[in-house]
Order: sequence, then C-alpha cells, then structure tokens
Amino acid sequence: MKKDPTKLPPINKWLTDDKPREKLLSKGCANLTDAELLAILIGSGNQNENAIQLSQRILHSVGNNLNSLAKLSVKELIASFKGIGEAKALSITAALELGKRRDSYPYEKQPVIQSSKDVYNLFSPMLLDLPYEELWIAITNRAGKVIEKTKVS
Repeated sequence: MKKDPTKLPPINKWLTDDKPREKLLSKGCANLTDAELLAILIGSGNQNENAIQLSQRILHSVGNNLNSLAKLSVKELIASFKGIGEAKALSITAALELGKRRDSYPYEKQPVIQSSKDVYNLFSPMLLDLPYEELWIAITNRAGKVIEKTKVS
C-alpha cells in the first residue's frame, strides 16, 4: 500500500508549536491564518484531509474571502464539503455571524491614566470585594492609554 505524498498526518501528530490550538494559546489569534482559525472551529477533517487542509479547501472555494464564506448557507456547506456536517456548518455560520455583529458594537475606548484616581477607577471594580490582596499592573503607552492589565500575584 503506497502512501499519498500530498496527505499530511493528522494534526494530533504534528509538533506542538504547529498545532492551531496551541499556536493560538502561545502566539495569539493574530498569528494564525484564516485556515488555522477555521480548523479550530471545525475541530477535525475527514478521512482524506486534516482540519487545516479541509479549511484551506473551503476557503479556496470562496476565493479566500470570508465575506463570501459568510454567504454560504448551512445546507451549502454540508453539501459541498465532505467532513462538514450540520454541527460544523453551524459553528462556521455562527462564528461568521458573530464577526458581523461585532462591527455593530461601538469600539471600547481605552482608559487613560493621568492620575492615581484613574488607576483607582480602573482597578476598583475588579478588586473592591475581594477578601484577599492582588497585585495588578497597568501597561500603558506614552500617552497613558491602557494597553493591558496584568495580574502579578
């Protein structure tokens, strides 16, 4: 029995750094391709393709355009792609709808720290009722806009 040279091994056989879920955890969403993100949504491929290959084929079918993918119905996804059943098609459709809805919400304004009162207003909702102490830091840019809040201990 000959091995198909175009068939990649299942994702669970890949190096940890190459697996989409682990890559998302270690490097963040922005460092994943659309196919890797879609592969996380669908979870698995079919007998002939791993989840990334199936995702690449789905994206290729719509010209790598997520807006075009969002126009496909659940029935079209199921009928067009072996390995995409109702649950996976619903996951894809729901995720793309969330992306659309995200644009309808106002952008969350970054808080600015100019005084100790601003720091109090930033952290008090999280810390006010805790029965123990926590140490947090606010990472800001030069203009004092909060980029990130991080719990130290």
